[in-house]
Parts: sequence; C-alpha cells; structure tokens
Amino acid sequence: MQRLEIREAIIDILKTINPDEEYDDLKDDVSFRQQLSMDSMDMLDIVLELRKRFKIQIPESDYPKLDSMNSTLDYLAPLLADK
Repeated sequence: MQRLEIREAIIDILKTINPDEEYDDLKDDVSFRQQLSMDSMDMLDIVLELRKRFKIQIPESDYPKLDSMNSTLDYLAPLLADK
C-alpha cells in the first residue's frame, strides 16, 4: 500500500470520528489533537479504526507515534508495504 492510499484512509477515519472538522487544509506535520480539537478518546478511536481497517496490531507503547499525519504515515507505511 502506498503512502497516498494510507493517507486517504486516515483522512476517512478522521472524518468518521470528527465529522465537523475541515480536512482540506490539514497540516501533515502538526498534531491531530492541536488542529482538530481531539481528545484522548478520539485518539484512541483513531488507533482502533486503524487496527480494524488495516488488520494490524498497534501496541499501546506506539500510540504516541500516531500523533500527526506524517508520524502516522511513517509508522504505517512499513507495516502496510506488502498489502
């Protein structure tokens, strides 16, 4: 799976969890929490959706690596390279 495909899936997940936000101007290097007014439960929902959609395990110790679009892509791209 390529980064662009993964990014589109992440945007789709974000829209499901936080549908009232605007995603056209999403900054890839800024924390989701900062720019999308998300709390810790929203972030947990993101992780759960990523796990379900991509059928991968994400250990709790790795949750901080899913803070922004860039960090999430950097984390997921190697895991999904063969999918």
